[in-house]
Amino acid sequence: MSSTQIQNLVSMLNQIANNNSYKKTEEETAKIVANHLQKFWALSMRNKMTQYLAEDGPELTNVSKLALAQLK
Repeated sequence: MSSTQIQNLVSMLNQIANNNSYKKTEEETAKIVANHLQKFWALSMRNKMTQYLAEDGPELTNVSKLALAQLK
């Protein structure tokens, strides 16, 4: 996957986290985001993001990082 594709996934993930954060804690939002990723993202997309997180994931928001950590 190209760096442009990674950047697009990072952007989408951060947007999902931001869109679900209204009046919720980071932990509550992360659960919602993790559930969304499990339901709607392809395994390859989730794997790329968990790999990106393992390599520091500098552009991920804290909520995005928490959500990725919850994926099984």
